[in-house]
Amino acid sequence: MQGVLLDIDGVLHVDDAPLPGAGRTLEQLHDAGLPVRFVTNTSTRTAAQLGERLRAMGLDIPDRAIFSAVSAARRYLETRGARRVLFAVADAIRPEFSAFGAADGDDADCVLIGDIGERWNHALLERLFRALMAGAELVALHRNRYWQTHDGLRLDIGAYVAALEAATGHAATVVGKPDAAFFALAAGDMGVDPAHVIVVGDDIESDIGGAQGAGMHGVLVRTGKYRDALVARSEVRPDAIIDSIAALPGWLGLANDRAR
Repeated sequence: MQGVLLDIDGVLHVDDAPLPGAGRTLEQLHDAGLPVRFVTNTSTRTAAQLGERLRAMGLDIPDRAIFSAVSAARRYLETRGARRVLFAVADAIRPEFSAFGAADGDDADCVLIGDIGERWNHALLERLFRALMAGAELVALHRNRYWQTHDGLRLDIGAYVAALEAATGHAATVVGKPDAAFFALAAGDMGVDPAHVIVVGDDIESDIGGAQGAGMHGVLVRTGKYRDALVARSEVRPDAIIDSIAALPGWLGLANDRAR
């Protein structure tokens, strides 16, 4: 392997606690000269906000190494020439989209969906539905079904994306994982051929299935949202399964594999 893409939430940390061995693994990858980038579907923070949070946990990750669904969405809207967007995203990331006008409803070019937590309600879904039926494009930062917190799995935005797709009959454009272009962008930043890249994640579909769909290798960790039953039901077959991020250096054959 010549490059590594690491998922963040559920692989390096859960909530505000780094997982055992995460810091040490990052050091060993750096010492081995392996380029590393971080790919995340987190839709409530910009890359700069994520970087600040990770460094506060003791994980030395520069902002420039983070590839987020938020920045991918901004690039996509730019390429589409979007002018007016109906936003259903966290307030914290709205500055990332300051170049686009905010639509009220039927005048929208695009409807952009991210994680807004308890702000989801029927009235909002109805408003998004009307804009989509009037011709707006549905763009989702991701379509994850659930995510891991300290007290278990929680519903993610994939359910709302699926509901709008079913009601309108139009498929959403997903700009984060598992989109192959998203993985390819991060691999290209490392200057590494996708065939020589491994992706480490806790989501059998978005991380591992997405990696393999992009021509990369997928290594699944048994942390975060990992569940034996979910893996057994999936048609995706990881290239490897390891206990946690702490086991990655050993799997790669790097020396001095010990958890911090």
